[in-house]
Amino acid sequence: MTLRITSQAFAEGQSIPCRFTCEGDDVSPDLAWSGAPAGTRSFVLIVDDPDAPDPAAPKMVWDHWLLYNLPADCAGRL
Repeated sequence: MTLRITSQAFAEGQSIPCRFTCEGDDVSPDLAWSGAPAGTRSFVLIVDDPDAPDPAAPKMVWDHWLLYNLPADCAGRL
């Protein structure tokens, strides 16, 4: 089984809607996952953005979120 991360807020491969950015309401989209390998003890979620804060001249990777020690039985909806 393959680990899969999804969101009801936007489709795979699509841009994240403005509502979830600093130009909108700046709220986090829902996330869910499935397909964790057997023996998974916890999850780490890192959301980084290699072209922020300046897409025209990226100089660093911007970390939006860092969540760790999420229980293995947690399926998302953060």
